[in-house]
Amino acid sequence: MAGPAAGTERLDSPYCDISIAGDPLAFPHLLPPVPEHPATVAEFAGLARSVAADRASWEPLVRYDALSRWYARLRTGPGYEVWLLSWLPGQSSGRHDHGPSSGVLTVLRGSLTEHATGPSGAAERRLATGAQRVFVPGYVHEVVNDTLEPAISVHVYFPGLTEMTPFPACTAPGRSAVGSS
Repeated sequence: MAGPAAGTERLDSPYCDISIAGDPLAFPHLLPPVPEHPATVAEFAGLARSVAADRASWEPLVRYDALSRWYARLRTGPGYEVWLLSWLPGQSSGRHDHGPSSGVLTVLRGSLTEHATGPSGAAERRLATGAQRVFVPGYVHEVVNDTLEPAISVHVYFPGLTEMTPFPACTAPGRSAVGSS
């Protein structure tokens, strides 16, 4: 089946993909094995996918905390760490960045919503089971479980997470939320 003619893609079309040349991670049988020491964004995303696929390694560890998001470090490697988080309905990360760390967020179960503010304005993304988000140092966002069901996610940070800068919920007029403190 051929896709639409060039320039005619609709934003809600299955042919509209803002990732680089499609989603190579959607075809894990075509990917090389995840290296023991990931070095590229694609390898870290592959690591997150391999952790997600290994339910036996993370599912028995999941806990839920009515007062705050629950989290546990699953593993560390040279220059990275992997965290498992659970989210009850209504729980939120608050607006924050990840200091000098880049990261990959992968939803393992349920659905999360990401709110981000950048130079082009505010964006909201629904992240369903299997969805991944890659972010760079200085990226300011908030992740929230705004559904009625619990959610679980895995987060890979490289380098390992050493700081999370909180940001106020609202930005003063005339100030950009990205890069301001």
